[in-house]
Amino acid sequence: MTYEEKGTWLLLVIAIGGYAVYLGLLLRAADGGPLVDAPYVAPMLWAIGGAIVAGIVLRGLLEIVWRSERQSADVRDRAIDRMGSAVGSSFVTIGATGALVLAMVEAPHFWIANALYLAFVVSGIVAPVAKLIAYRRGLPGW
Repeated sequence: MTYEEKGTWLLLVIAIGGYAVYLGLLLRAADGGPLVDAPYVAPMLWAIGGAIVAGIVLRGLLEIVWRSERQSADVRDRAIDRMGSAVGSSFVTIGATGALVLAMVEAPHFWIANALYLAFVVSGIVAPVAKLIAYRRGLPGW
């Protein structure tokens, strides 16, 4: 498994885990009340910051425990990264459009922020999945 592929697996796990942590913190903050009334900013910032730190620390630990033969991306790695990033970016665009619509209808900030965060999380899940499929099956021949 290449350095890039290992990093892709790690990003996928962190995206899923980070959002699960956020949901857990949000539900705990809601304390049985409506989610809209829950303080969501701090849990969201902790989840995002924790995911960033986890990515840095776990990537280093991964390389210490399970060294890659090479750490530079080759042509295939770059093509797979470009394709996966394009797929993931489309979900950020969809989520941003949804958040824009929520803002236009004057939805509570809670829903706008969560729509944006969910768009980034879905992008952070779909892009690595697309990349991992490409690593296993090859790039589509469009």
